[in-house]
Amino acid sequence: MTTQAISEAQLHALADGVLPEEQRAAIDAYLRAHPQDAARVEAWREQNRQLRALFDPLQQEAVPPALLQAAAPPAANHGWYRPAMQAAAAVVLVLAGGMGGWLLRGDASDAGDIRATSASPLALARSAAIAHAVYTPEVRHPVEVGVEQEAHLVQWLSKRLGSTLQPPVLSPLGYHLIGGRLLPGDGNGPVAQFMYEEGTGKRLTLYVAKERAGRQETAFRYTQEKELGVFYWIDGQMGYALSARLPKAELGKIADAVYAQLESH
Repeated sequence: MTTQAISEAQLHALADGVLPEEQRAAIDAYLRAHPQDAARVEAWREQNRQLRALFDPLQQEAVPPALLQAAAPPAANHGWYRPAMQAAAAVVLVLAGGMGGWLLRGDASDAGDIRATSASPLALARSAAIAHAVYTPEVRHPVEVGVEQEAHLVQWLSKRLGSTLQPPVLSPLGYHLIGGRLLPGDGNGPVAQFMYEEGTGKRLTLYVAKERAGRQETAFRYTQEKELGVFYWIDGQMGYALSARLPKAELGKIADAVYAQLESH
């Protein structure tokens, strides 16, 4: 491979730690000859380190015994419960107005597993809900890049995720895009969050993540903790989660519109 073949996507893959090993020597040689690009890669790496420093400690917290006990399903058929992490409970409690312990209740479950592990589709909903709770209360900085730079935002997040993204248009449903941001993922590289707002100030977020190879496609699933609901699904190599403090039927209507637009691109 010649240096002329080096692409922006390969540089991003190197920064995110997902570059195939067989391409590493050529990329390293290219960067030695192009110090400006080497500096860009190092800046991306530093951004990733800062994001991990902010969020990784939350993911290492053990689930407290009280949450494990509370997560035990009732004797009768009254639904199912899954705890995530103590960190999620802390973040949601402090930043989302006292949601309490993070016990995810959904429409479907994975038999024999009561934990929302990083390998389960429910982990996608958990991460999306935490990100929603963290950023939607922000007044001055709810997004990293505003909608006035939408073209730049979409191009930037697409490059970082290595997949073409297109935020759905939800204005017919009363919500307009206000911007988005880059967030750390669970080992598959960064993820994207798009934020929408309607006239009264209600906000919803669309969380987009690159999924593990071989993950089976899932149908719509729904999970809820108090007023915060999440519809989530996996389509090929991409995972999506739509979060908002809305009734299930209303959020489901928006999720249908999101899915239809994503499928049409």
